[in-house]
Amino acid sequence: MDMSAQFGPPLTAEFFDRPVLQVAPEVLGCVVTHGPVAVRLTEVEAYDGADDPGSHAFRGQTPRTEAMFGPPGGLYVYFTYGMHFCANLVCGPAGRASAVLMRAGEVIAGQSVATDRRTRPGKAAPKQRDLARGPARLASALGLDREQNGLFVTGGGPVTVHAPAQRAPEEMATGPRVGVSGPGGDAQDFPWRFWSVGEPTVSVYRPGVRRSERRGLSGRAGGGGATRRGQTRP
Repeated sequence: MDMSAQFGPPLTAEFFDRPVLQVAPEVLGCVVTHGPVAVRLTEVEAYDGADDPGSHAFRGQTPRTEAMFGPPGGLYVYFTYGMHFCANLVCGPAGRASAVLMRAGEVIAGQSVATDRRTRPGKAAPKQRDLARGPARLASALGLDREQNGLFVTGGGPVTVHAPAQRAPEEMATGPRVGVSGPGGDAQDFPWRFWSVGEPTVSVYRPGVRRSERRGLSGRAGGGGATRRGQTRP
């Protein structure tokens, strides 16, 4: 299938070679394709590397975050909580390590494949709006895991981010990122989550839990310089 004819041309490396706070709101409404599945992005979060206490890259490069330090337009896919993958779009120049977390979207092609991927044995299939509602669900619906880490999404590869075929004016909202707090709570209130107003696929907001508040709380994991409740951040 010629996805560019259906969804618009692939975004370019030049598109991603900009500050993450410019890129993040502009990927709302764009379409991510991998094989038969396509997801229209309705919610994203920006993470700004060394300048962002909520980022995996805040304390520098590690083997896990190597792809995040690569050229713009790459994928940074990471594993979290021992069970989920989340996927991010690398922005800015190589070495800058900023990225946009693809937080939620609407499955607009390949619904049966996405549903099969998201249905647990013995459980009912998720509702259509929940197929990619949350970063781990989105990665699962698209079939993204470690094999796609480091790939480029700018055309010519198996994963591509397309501009909308027709970009309609969207009402956008901004607010704090889901479940994020940095050392001392520094990143708690960064208004770096962007979402399309009125979209049922947008995920539920949960505030971060500061380290001092974690004491006495069980079953919540954190690391990499920040703590989270829910899925972790790039």
